[in-house]
Amino acid sequence: MNKHLESGLLKQLNREFHSAYIYLGMSSYCTDKDLNGFANWLFVQYEEEQVHAMKIYKYLLQRGVTVELDSISKPVSDFSSILDLFKKALAHEEFMTLSFNELSDVAMEHRDHATYNFLQWFVNEQVEEESIFQEIISKIERVESNSQALYMLDRELENRTLQVQA
Repeated sequence: MNKHLESGLLKQLNREFHSAYIYLGMSSYCTDKDLNGFANWLFVQYEEEQVHAMKIYKYLLQRGVTVELDSISKPVSDFSSILDLFKKALAHEEFMTLSFNELSDVAMEHRDHATYNFLQWFVNEQVEEESIFQEIISKIERVESNSQALYMLDRELENRTLQVQA
């Protein structure tokens, strides 16, 4: 594997673990605000990001790359509202989309078709991630000032469970 691509995948591995850490922190924030449905939804997001990280980890090992884990920085833990939290989460997902797109470009630049194909799963996953976050933001915007409706949305989100995709 090209060293530039290898380096990019190792950085992406760290980003995925950092993403998990971000969502765990967001889940904790929601728990502190007694928004347990939102907390559950974000905890499942944390678990999903770990699955994504391990997918990259295993791919790197299959390709003979020595994986060196990097430190994970402290995530932001202060939000002005649940809407602010989800807008920041969406911005993070948009950053992750950009990262995967750039890695895909590098894979094609180096004619590494196997890595390019591997990355397409993540590229497609990011479309879904952004869409889901945008949908939740839209719902929050509609109900944010109505505590009963926000409670119902919170109840809806507590039903999410981890769905591992191949």
